[in-house]
Order: sequence, then structure tokens, then C-alpha cells
Amino acid sequence: IKRSPYEYDVDLFAFFMSSFEYQDTADQASSWSDILKDLCSEFPMNRLLCGDVGFGKTEIALRSIFLSVINKKKVVLVAPTTILSKQLYFCCKKRFGGFGFKIKEVSRLTKNNKVSCLGFVNGEVDLLVGTHSLSRNLDVLKSVDFFIVDEEHRFGVKDKEAVFFHNPAVDYLCMTATPIPRSLQFSLSGIRKISTMLTPPKLRRPIVSNVFYFDKKLLFSCVLRELLRGGSVYVVDNSVENVLFLYSLLKNHFFDHRVSFLHGSLPKKTINIIMSGFKSGDIDILVSTTIIESGIDISIANSIIINNAHMFGLSQLHQLRGRVGRSSKQAYACFFVPLGFKRFSSGWHRLFSIQKFSSLGCGYDLSLCDLDIRGAGALFGYSQS
Repeated sequence: IKRSPYEYDVDLFAFFMSSFEYQDTADQASSWSDILKDLCSEFPMNRLLCGDVGFGKTEIALRSIFLSVINKKKVVLVAPTTILSKQLYFCCKKRFGGFGFKIKEVSRLTKNNKVSCLGFVNGEVDLLVGTHSLSRNLDVLKSVDFFIVDEEHRFGVKDKEAVFFHNPAVDYLCMTATPIPRSLQFSLSGIRKISTMLTPPKLRRPIVSNVFYFDKKLLFSCVLRELLRGGSVYVVDNSVENVLFLYSLLKNHFFDHRVSFLHGSLPKKTINIIMSGFKSGDIDILVSTTIIESGIDISIANSIIINNAHMFGLSQLHQLRGRVGRSSKQAYACFFVPLGFKRFSSGWHRLFSIQKFSSLGCGYDLSLCDLDIRGAGALFGYSQS
């Protein structure tokens, strides 16, 4: 399958890249060079961009989108959660604001989704940012030229690869810190190209990670340590019931601090208000489900406590840990397990791996561990392991 190559306008691109406020890392520059080479060839791109949390994958995606739109291509950017979708939408509006791009967001938190999708199909909208509902809209899939999946490990294979069935000539980029075993095996075997970003940004420090048995006093101590140095704290559990229990526990103990809770069943307005409050520093402790797992970038949050950590997948634990340590401050991640937790179970192996690999840029190593633990999956089918 062939398509017309993209044209690269050096001067226009230099002007766009001047709005990036950081210096490219070596791996960032190398990854962008790989993607630029793919897009300017006559064959559709199919690439996995593997970079640790906070290492600049989004910037590479924005450059790819810019190149596509100035070549009159239609782009879809898919994210796993409504919170990340909104963050990416505002990021795109900010970076592309001066270039006249028409951008729309499609998720359960937005209105007029059908109108936005129709505008995209008709060529009135250049970029659609949204959640997995976009990967099930046949009209969008048939008309898209460049399909980007952020946090690909959070999607099912049918959702993220449906576009190939309806549009074989589409350019495809998937990004993650921890690719699922199937995706990693595809890249290692050469079926899909891979770019890895292992160079950490300057002043970034490794996150101190420890595993503990659950203890109320230890929980309060970990939270208090972060509050005393002026930071904010995430407390995460995998069930809404446990989130509400932890919220009442922390609310009663830290009555002079602002505590709030968050889960996906809350009304959309409430979710937006709580996340805005946490980002601005109006909330000190946020008790949440895994809704905050992907892509949330809040520099004042430098401690995360994950309860029932043995119930989470390896990539989930790494992604959750990546919500902290986004500044030059030392960050901490505490993984709590119940007292009766059995050693040498599959959960123990995951926690052992997450504690062992805590250095910067270790997402790729963790994915190789996951590949060993779970198996590579089916080459021609949808199953993962």
C-alpha cells in the first residue's frame, strides 16, 4: 500500500518548534527524526513510540499532527480517559492556536459530538481529540489520514486496530511507557517499527518506591510528610467502595486540610471541578480510582500512595507512579498490600519488579518483565496471552 509523501516546510516547522519551551533530549530528537522519515516516505507509517512517563512523547505527537494538518490531512488523537482527553485537547489548542487549525473534542464530557464528527468527515475539522468512542465511529475511521493512540496499553486490540480494516492506508502512531506484551512482541519481531525514548529530562529525579503492609499510622505518616513540605498527595485504590472508605478516614484525620475524592461514576461537571481544584492547589489530598492513571501532569503532586497494589497490573502501577515526580522535587511512591498477602504470587512478582525498576526510563525494562510474566500472545489473533 502506498500514499503520497508528506511535504516538510523547514521554515514553517522551525517557527512552530520555537514555541516548545524545553530543549529536546537526544532520544526525543531521534524519535522525531524516525517519525519524520516515515511520514515523508511513500508508505504508511506504523510505529510504536515507547517513552517513559513525562519524557516528552506528547510533544512528538504534536509535531506529527502539525506536519499532517499542514499537508491537508485529517488527524484523530485517541486517549483512554476523559481527563486525559481534555488535557490533550487544551494542549493542542494552546500549541496550534496561532495557526488556524480547527480542533474538536469528543467524549462523554462534551456536547455536540455528532456535529463534531460530521464536521471532521466533511473536512471542516482538522483534528479530533477524544476517547475510545472515536475508534468505533465508522465514518471517522474511513476518512481519517493519521490515527494516534495515546497510552495504547489501556485499549483493547479491536478498538485501537479497527482503523486498519476500514482504512488500510492510514498512518498509525501508538504511544506508551509500557507497551502490552503483544505490541512489544510485534516491535521486537520487526512487524511494527519502534522508537524508544530513554533519556530523562534535566533535573528529573528517580521516584523512591517502597512496598508496605497496610497500616493506618504509616498511611497518615506518608501523607503528613508530603503535606509538611507543601505538596499534594494522590491516594489510589481500585474500587469505589475503598475510595470512599479512605476518603472518610483521611478527612477525619486531616480535618484542617482539603481532602476530596474522585471516580468515574461522578457527574462530568464534578470531575472537571475536582481536577481543576487539585491542579491549582486548592485540594491537598485526592483519593481516587485509576481514573487519574494516564497522562495527568500536575507538578505540585509529589507523593502517591497505592492501596491494594497487588490488584493492579504492572503497566498500571508504573503509570500511576508516573503521576508524581514531574518536577525537580524528590517524589515518593508507596505501595500498600493487605496483611495476608501471599509472597511469590503473580502480584508479588509485579510488585517486586516495580520496586526493582524505579530508575528513570525504566518503562521499557518493565514491559520486558511483563512479556516474561504474561507471554507474548497471538500473532494473528486478538488475544494477548
